[in-house]
Amino acid sequence: MLVKVSEKVKRAIENHIPVVALESTIISHGMPYPQNVETALNVEKIIESQGCVPATIGIIDGVPIVGMSEDEIEQFGKKEGILKTSRRDLPVIMAKKLWGATTVTATMILAAYAGIEVFVTGGIGGVHRNAQETFDISADLQELAHTNVTVICAGAKAILDLPMTLEYLETFGVPVLGYKSNHLGAFYSRDSGLNVDYEMKDVLEIAKVIDYKRKMHLDGGILVSNPILKEDEIPNHFINKYIDDALNDADKEHIKGKDITPYLLKHIKEHTNGKSLEANIKLVYNNALVGSLIAKAYEKIRNQKN
Repeated sequence: MLVKVSEKVKRAIENHIPVVALESTIISHGMPYPQNVETALNVEKIIESQGCVPATIGIIDGVPIVGMSEDEIEQFGKKEGILKTSRRDLPVIMAKKLWGATTVTATMILAAYAGIEVFVTGGIGGVHRNAQETFDISADLQELAHTNVTVICAGAKAILDLPMTLEYLETFGVPVLGYKSNHLGAFYSRDSGLNVDYEMKDVLEIAKVIDYKRKMHLDGGILVSNPILKEDEIPNHFINKYIDDALNDADKEHIKGKDITPYLLKHIKEHTNGKSLEANIKLVYNNALVGSLIAKAYEKIRNQKN
């Protein structure tokens, strides 16, 4: 079996019930057990409460699973040494029969493989600061350029160079839509001060954009920025100090490449006494709700055509 799609997800797709994909990196690399499992299952419950089917994606013993069971999510939360899996890692993890936690990139690939349009995450990767010297650019951006999945997030991670990230997405023709906002979310904060391509007044507008993009065979993803709720945000002036400190420490310790993001997020969590993690959880919950509403609206449009 190349990819295992759960029976629940298969039936939902066959019966035109909206499905929402979820990554597994947040389980294995985002927070400690049992908080990681509790958060993952809460996200699934939010999606189910809206009449959608959640499809958490991960790799167990080399087999990608689209629609992990509660028991598999529990195993993921407890197991140590699970490898972060991006596009370049996917065939290796499968060939060596390893466990892999899917990043945004790998989740998009497997969601598209299963026929799932909508994927909810926290924040995407992007162009790292000083990328003009390091060439450190997340594979998430190239995946968005080529893979037909709509990604709902709270913007790009605040540790990144957000203006360059937007420029990169524009170059590769990825529409960046703001849900009830004309500014890109800054992950922990609502407003990066940067304009998105288009502000969307409701989920139906977003669903129509997805529909026309697919009708026109314009390959590639759509990025929906859904800013963290006002009551949950950490203001820019507060969080930016900790981001700058974390970047300076990472530079001193020569931490680069794929190790930089987990290092920075851990550093910020420790120095904000867990406030950043709390905000991270809240924004994922909010994204799950909005993503479910978008998936329902898009499925309704598709069903009207059939």
